[in-house]
Amino acid sequence: MSKAPTILTIAGSDSGGGAGIQADVKTIASLGLHPACAITSVTAQNTTGVLSAYDIPCEVIRDQIDAVCKDMDIRWAKSGMLSSAEIISTVAEMVKKYDLKLVADPVMAAEAGGDLLRKDAVDTLKKELLPITEVVTPNINEACILSGMKIYDLEDAKQAAKIIGRSGVEVVIITGGHLEGSDLIYDSRDNTYKLISGSFVKGGTHGSGCTYSASLAATLARGYNIDEAAKIAKDFVVEAIKGSVQIGKGVGPVNQLSRLLNNANRYNTVQNVKSGVEILNKCMDFAGLIPEVGSNIAMALPDARSISEIAAISGRMINVKDSPKAVGDIEFGTSEHVGRIVLAAMEYDPDFRASMNIRYSEDILNICKEIGFSISSFSREEEPESMSGIDWGTKQAIKDHGDISRIIYDTGGMGKEAMIRIMGHNAEEVAHIALEIADKYAILKNRD
Repeated sequence: MSKAPTILTIAGSDSGGGAGIQADVKTIASLGLHPACAITSVTAQNTTGVLSAYDIPCEVIRDQIDAVCKDMDIRWAKSGMLSSAEIISTVAEMVKKYDLKLVADPVMAAEAGGDLLRKDAVDTLKKELLPITEVVTPNINEACILSGMKIYDLEDAKQAAKIIGRSGVEVVIITGGHLEGSDLIYDSRDNTYKLISGSFVKGGTHGSGCTYSASLAATLARGYNIDEAAKIAKDFVVEAIKGSVQIGKGVGPVNQLSRLLNNANRYNTVQNVKSGVEILNKCMDFAGLIPEVGSNIAMALPDARSISEIAAISGRMINVKDSPKAVGDIEFGTSEHVGRIVLAAMEYDPDFRASMNIRYSEDILNICKEIGFSISSFSREEEPESMSGIDWGTKQAIKDHGDISRIIYDTGGMGKEAMIRIMGHNAEEVAHIALEIADKYAILKNRD
């Protein structure tokens, strides 16, 4: 049995599931480490703010940390909401007791609103916890409080980081949600600065600070140096913000599983297209449906918005001595023609994520009608000069038919080969439709 590194998160509970312990556990687990936790406070919280909070007795906090540290090999921990001077002192005591390397997120307020750190506890944080901390990760507002100065620009941030570093903390990272999207790293050990550039991205940000510090601790535990870990943590948070979903009436939470889900979707999509191609390659009769320009089969990621999110054959399927042959690998962003058809269809129904083009003929079209496929068409002669023909044609066919039909065709135009497009929910489904057409077309040709 493999042994996963364990990270201890010492923080408050967010009943809304967006920040605190809940965000930390999702982050650490999604990065392949085991999350252990010690809850310091229980908040009644949702996307609109903190309604109330109850501090866990210090004795119980000690017991939680004792329980996991005596049983598990824990070397790295991260702290979040430590609402009182007593709780901060308790955590500092336990960090020293077990010689933990600590990433401290000096949580002072919830993203959606509500104070989470009493003002009289700031001095205790600076005097007792920061001196035994490896890395502290304040945002701009928290850095202002910890340094006692206002921060208006990068030079101010550098000065504030140096002041915070005098507390004894080894590294200060002022995170960039309020610093034009960039993060400033100050290493107090050698008095150096490094800026990790970034930009603002759209999405919910509730839990972004917790997620950053948890991912930083997990990455440091993996053996990365501080610059590498900070870059990885930043990228992780950016992807989590992009993948956020609106679950309530206030600030949406970041989605710590976004990267895992995206990677899984990419893998599954590629595998589905590969399966579709294998189905077609094994059918000799399919060669009779391949047009002069070749066929391609494409499938989009869920919620795809661009060609880069659509997997297809990097070359084409061609007819080689009456046998179908796929030329190229399955890659994202390689099919403009079929890819644009898929994107146009997904605007109407996101579940129609796949398509492929086959040869047009009256016989093939009649076979599609005999099988019972819904059919629509558009005229290449009517397409406006200001729009892409494939985009416009697909949307026009959908509009005229009132729905996405299984077959969308056009009879060509000047310099444009007539074409039939098969529409489906996934590449395998499209390939099976193509095989059904190919089988009946082969029977028809053999009769002739």
